[in-house]
Formats: sequence, C-alpha cells, structure tokens
Amino acid sequence: MTIKTLSTHASFGGTQLFCQHASREIDLPMRFSVFLPPQAKQGKVPALLYLAGLTCTEETFMIKAGAQRHAAELGIALMTPDTSPRGANLPGDADSWDFGVGAGFYLDATQQPWTRHYRMESYIVAECLPLLATEFPIDAQRLGIFGHSMGGHGALTLALRHPGLFKSVSAFAPICAPSRCPWGKKAFGGYLGDDEAAWAQHDASSLMAAQGSAPYPPGILIDQGLDDQFLPTQLNPQAFEAACAKVGQPLTMRQHAGYDHGYYFVSTFMEDHLNHHARALL
Repeated sequence: MTIKTLSTHASFGGTQLFCQHASREIDLPMRFSVFLPPQAKQGKVPALLYLAGLTCTEETFMIKAGAQRHAAELGIALMTPDTSPRGANLPGDADSWDFGVGAGFYLDATQQPWTRHYRMESYIVAECLPLLATEFPIDAQRLGIFGHSMGGHGALTLALRHPGLFKSVSAFAPICAPSRCPWGKKAFGGYLGDDEAAWAQHDASSLMAAQGSAPYPPGILIDQGLDDQFLPTQLNPQAFEAACAKVGQPLTMRQHAGYDHGYYFVSTFMEDHLNHHARALL
C-alpha cells in the first residue's frame, strides 16, 4: 500500500510526518499523522493512537496538544487519523458540524447512505494500525489509545471493543454515554438507525457495565474540566464512573476547576496522560 508523505518536520530530535493513502475500508483517500521519537531510529518503539474530536483533523492534536516533547523523552510514537472520511459528498454530510464530515464517531455505519464510506472503526483497527506498524518502526504489541471529546468516546469504546489490541487507555473530556446525549443521539440515529441495542455497542458506559470483570486492571485515566461548556449536557462522566464501579474497573477521574473543553485544557494534562500510558507500554 502506497503512503504519500505530504510533509515532514524535525521535532525534538524525532520526525513529525503528515501522510495520505488510498483507504480500502473508507474507499476514499485518508490522511493521518505520525510522530516518531528519536529512539525510532534504533528500532521499533511503542505507540499511542490519539483520536481527535468533532470538527478536528489529523493535524489538530499534533499542532495543539504539545505532546511531542515528552513523547520524545519517553520514546513513544504518536499517531492520529482524520476524524471522518472526506470527499464522499453525500447528501447532508456537510450540513452540520456534529454529524458527517469531521464527525465520524469512530464506528462503522449501518444505515444508507453512510455504509460505504463511514467505516471509521474498521479503518482504524483493520487498516490504519496494521499499515502504520508495517510502514513505520512501531511495535504493534505495545499500543495505547487515548482521545478528546468525540475522540475520547472513540478511545474508550475501541479499547473496550478490542481489548487485546490496546494495553492502555485514557481520555480528555470524553462523551461517556452518547446514547443519552444530543450529540450521540444524532450520530447514532444517523449512522446506526433507531435500534438502541446497536447504540449500546458503541456507548462506553454501556460497554463497561456489560463487562464480566475489569478489562484494564492497571486503570483508566480521565481528565474533565469543570468549566467545560459541554459537561452539563453532552459528556456524562458520572455514567462511566458508575459503570466502572459496577465491574471493579480502576478509574482515575480527575476534575479540574477553571478548565474548559479546548486544547489549553488538553495540553495542560498531556504529560500526565503520556506517563499513564508509558507505565503500561515501556
């Protein structure tokens, strides 16, 4: 599979790349970004997959989160895909910021006309991660996953749906119970239809509550700003907290006065998240 490198940048002794390839799962070109720490010049390194939020792209995290410096110190690669297919030009796919373009919700759509291109779960798990592990010095046996907002939803759900794939998981202000909030109801209704049993398969709180035991015994880390404008209506961290308590899943749920939903918040606590994953991956 041919990867086209769009740009390359030296960063903290490592290399920041922005790339594109023809995706078989999405049936369109897809973009992703990779940061390789300096240790990757000597051999394979562990890696963290970051999933970004609504309206974001493969560039957002790499530009705004300030993660490369500490990742270079730890010797961990960073990877992030785009947040949705682009260029499908489906009816209504660009009508709103919280559905369609920039809002793939990291699942495989089952409803027309979304089924052909909106296959973000299969893209990430079956195509993007294997491609990155083949084409870059990344150790596929040492992967962690994290994300922000819609991407926090994606990180939690993909970690729970594919527990053998990821060794560690964390999230910033995730959509913890999308079946219960306006963003999630809109996305799930559009992509998955009216069957709420199908919704539950992509709802982190429902997935956690259905576990027979703690899927991540070393613990899950979540940071949430208390001045987050979306906290009252969209995020529902208490639902995920209750689900973790039910199955005995260790969870560190940190709440921060004064912090909102944006990347000033994310970058403030980024080093803590990298350290959380490093304990499992290094």
